[in-house]
Amino acid sequence: MPVIWLIVIVLALAVAGFILGRTRAMQSAGGDSRHLHSLPTYYGSNVALKAVVPAMLLMVVWLVAQPFYVNGVVSGMIPDSAIADGSSRGLVLAEVRRAADGLDNAVAQGAISEEFARNARADFTDVTTRLKEAGQIVTTQITQPVLRAAQEYRVINATGNMIMSGVVILVALLGVFWGLRETNKDFRARNVVEKSVMALLIAAASIAVLTTVGIVLSLIFNTIEFFRLYPASEFFGSLTWAPSFGGGSELGVLPLLWGTFYISLVALIVAVPIGLFAAVYLSEYASKPVRSFAKPMLEVLAGIPTIVYGLFALLTIGPMLLSVFGPDGTGWMGGQRAVITAGLAMGIMLIPFVSSLSDDIINAVPQAMRDGSYGLGATKSETIKQVILPAALPGIVGAVLLATSRAIGETMIVVLGAGAAARLSLNPFEAMTTVTAKIVSQLTGDSDFASPEALVAFALGMTLFIMTLGLNVFALYIVRKYREQYD
Repeated sequence: MPVIWLIVIVLALAVAGFILGRTRAMQSAGGDSRHLHSLPTYYGSNVALKAVVPAMLLMVVWLVAQPFYVNGVVSGMIPDSAIADGSSRGLVLAEVRRAADGLDNAVAQGAISEEFARNARADFTDVTTRLKEAGQIVTTQITQPVLRAAQEYRVINATGNMIMSGVVILVALLGVFWGLRETNKDFRARNVVEKSVMALLIAAASIAVLTTVGIVLSLIFNTIEFFRLYPASEFFGSLTWAPSFGGGSELGVLPLLWGTFYISLVALIVAVPIGLFAAVYLSEYASKPVRSFAKPMLEVLAGIPTIVYGLFALLTIGPMLLSVFGPDGTGWMGGQRAVITAGLAMGIMLIPFVSSLSDDIINAVPQAMRDGSYGLGATKSETIKQVILPAALPGIVGAVLLATSRAIGETMIVVLGAGAAARLSLNPFEAMTTVTAKIVSQLTGDSDFASPEALVAFALGMTLFIMTLGLNVFALYIVRKYREQYD
């Protein structure tokens, strides 16, 4: 049974339990809700919670634990002879999972029959051909051990899903009966429901932390797999980026890091002064009608999709710069894709991040500080320079670093405006690329995940994660250091 239908059934049981719990509570009170400890709604909610929460929790745990069990069983079916030189058992398991998914999709499309997907043994070459004809991603020729392991993978998964469906529905039914058995006029339903809701709120607040941990772990495992195939010393020490699936790849990250920092620097040179000046004007000089019109218009820039900025860079900024700095001008710029093209477009995109946050931070400076400065005879500009901006400095630094993180993670503007060349150069009129753009290019198409050229995307992602984490730690240090001075 698909997971979505299982969730629908559990929710239907919860709704039925809510109605039954409310009805039973009223019956126990003789039809007079004044004799109940809690409102009738609490009794129904108690039954619904006991039906939904244990069943959903069991389903989540099952869905997390089942892949580990299935991988362990299937891994034992793969002989050592099926693992090629330079590969590993984990990469072969990835191919097994991809083949199993391909068989599932091909069966769903009607390209092959379920009988063929389960029993094809000898003619595994025909299976590869059929999967490719069905539009499934098959990066290598499926070998007989991989095919048999994929078939067993499908069987175990299907059996596990069937058992899970039955057990989850049974737990939901038991929860309904448990809640109904508790329901009587003296049961403190409100206390139980409020404690349960508090526990659910704590669990919801923990999702962000758990999601971050899951992302980091997925990056770490695949990064370790990459460094088993490609030396870390060459990844961090090589000055050349030249991936080649035919062999002889050079996967030095330094040109990509330089392109990331260079384009981000150009963007910040554009965004920070304009955004900060705009924030000072809106908070200190603009009248209320001007502010009510200008600030929303400025923040509209934050809602424009980045692909639009990329097209703007490619079709407007690039040709304009080429006409000024190209062959007909100074001759510095050889093409419309360049660091300065992407940097200008990205800087325009970042202006609302800096201006809006800085404006809110400047407005949060206590009015008493302004009044004290004016009382000592300072002018408006002196008050802004010597009182307001120093007091708002921690928040402004945070806004700038937030914009920096946004610039480092940008992809579409770089792809369309800066090109795809990985090089170390100080010339802003040359094409360069960034880490995020290369992550996309390395995982686009039918990549062979047994090769370092595909796994390098995870190493790049881990490098980018560490960079942004360090940036956030530095921002926290700056904010804490200067906040103590003005609190």
